[in-house]
Order: sequence, then C-alpha cells, then structure tokens
Amino acid sequence: MLLVCIAPVVTFFCAFWLLPIARLLALPAEKGWEMYFVVLTNSKYLMSLLNTLLLSVLVTLLTLIVGGGVGIFLARTEFLGRRLLISLLTLPLSFPGVIVGFFIILLGGRQGTIANFADDMGWGRWTFAYGFLGLFLAYLYFSLPRAISSYTAAAESMNSSLEEVARSLGASRLQVIRDVWIPELAPATLACGAIVFATAMGAFGTAFTLASKFEVLPISIYNEFTNYANFSLAASLSIALGLVTSLTLALARRWSNDPVIG
Repeated sequence: MLLVCIAPVVTFFCAFWLLPIARLLALPAEKGWEMYFVVLTNSKYLMSLLNTLLLSVLVTLLTLIVGGGVGIFLARTEFLGRRLLISLLTLPLSFPGVIVGFFIILLGGRQGTIANFADDMGWGRWTFAYGFLGLFLAYLYFSLPRAISSYTAAAESMNSSLEEVARSLGASRLQVIRDVWIPELAPATLACGAIVFATAMGAFGTAFTLASKFEVLPISIYNEFTNYANFSLAASLSIALGLVTSLTLALARRWSNDPVIG
C-alpha cells in the first residue's frame, strides 16, 4: 500500500525534475567537455554573466535598503490609510515581468512620457528603458514589494523590550540600529536578499521586454536555444546561471540557519 501511495510522487519527480535535470547536465558533453566552461572562455557570454551579476547585486542592495526603511516605518507607525498604502505598495507582486517592463517603456521608452516631455521642451527624445537603467528600475520595482512585506512582518515581530533596555542604558539611535535592529532583522535580510538576488538573476519576462541594449544571461540562453537551436550551449549557460543562483541560496541558508530559503 505504501508503494502504491508513493508511486505517483516518484513518477512525477522523475518525469518532471530528475530526467530534465539529467538531460540538461548531459547536453554540453555532446559538443565536448570544454562546452561546460564556455561562459568563462567566451568573452561574449562572460560579459553577459557579469552584466547579470552586476545588475542583480545592485538591485538586491538597493531593494534591501529602501524596502527595509519602508517596511520598518510601516511596522512601527500607525496612521490613517496605512492598510491601503501597504496594499498599494505590494500590488506589483501580482504583475508578471512583462507588464513591469511595459510600465518602464511607458515611462522611459521611445514613445514614453519622459521622451514626449523632453521632445516638447526641445531637448530631443530622452529614453532609458532599453538599457541598464531601464532594467535596473524594472527589477527594483518588481523586487521592492517582497522586501517591504518581509521587513514589515519582521519588524512587527521584533522584541521591543531590547530596544527599550538599550535606550534606558543611554544608547543613541545609531547604537540602537546597530546593536538591536540589525541583529534582529538579520535573518529577514539574508532571506529576502537571497530571494531578490535569485529572482533578478533568472528574471526573463522583464529582460525580454527591455534588454535590447544590455544583454543578460537569461536572454543569451533564450537566443541560443530559440533563435540558433544550439541546445548544448544553452544548457551550458543554464548550468552556469543555476550554479551561481544555487550557491547564493545555499550560503544564505547556511548563514541564517533557515532551511526554507531557496
């Protein structure tokens, strides 16, 4: 009876996880073992990886800073319309990446609001949607709601007595932040940072909409297997992207002792 119950689970696991992963890992070997290292030996794909890393790191850092500040403020401040504001700030969680990219195009695209305004003022058509800045703003817009909701929940569950004790002992606001807030929020920071970084590394919908002047690794993978049918190279790039993301999640899981991350 036990075997009958677990058979569907085992079948599903093998068919939709184990076999695809095994096939993905084996594909580059069809073109030679050097194919596994093409992301390091080919300057084009190495630059694509570095672009993705740079973009993801910067988005993660700014997301944690802004999201942390907003989340702590919302957790510690009561005011009229607070629930409505939280709902509006977390609304982008329901948007797919393509819609977020479309928002950036409406703002900074060739026919966007800023381009039309600059053209009306006689300054030419200003655009930023299709390069690094457009991707950065889109990823930030997509990531901030996660950070805000995570920090709001973490700040609401903080032990307020620690802050009260620190203040009674004469600690300044900076010392309270350094000695109480940062340690208390460290698990949430690690978990949120890891998820934001991993999401930015693998984001495709937003990048597909905006990355015409700034190529990132998910777009390189898409081009190889869709436009050129180079499945071995696409598999190699996918492995490299998966290794970087998995390593980040594993480190965050280890440092925070949280088995849920990733």
